[in-house]
Amino acid sequence: MSKRLPPPADRHHAPGLTLALLLGLCVSGHASADDATPEHARLAAALRQLDSIERLVAQQAAQQQDERTRYHFDYARLTADLERVRAGIHDYLTPTRAQPRDPALLFGDYRQPVATLEPQVAP
Repeated sequence: MSKRLPPPADRHHAPGLTLALLLGLCVSGHASADDATPEHARLAAALRQLDSIERLVAQQAAQQQDERTRYHFDYARLTADLERVRAGIHDYLTPTRAQPRDPALLFGDYRQPVATLEPQVAP
């Protein structure tokens, strides 16, 4: 099957179609530029949720630890990681350069052995 060119009467519609496609691309480009606003709103909501989490963590950290357990949760380390996440979101929302980059790692290990009250005797 060979392709046929449109009849001469329909050829003058091609520039109009091209113009319509270009306008459509320009409008869609503006729509994608406005997508940053919902992202900023979601990240601001994430910061508010971090506030709630930090309040809960502070309440839990203030409670007495069960001395009979071998391990306890390291709330100080979690608080430090939450602060790192908060700083990363804040840096993204208010960048000082095009792409903020922070190579610092999160701790991630929140389980610590409970310190024994008896000193270790060296052999």
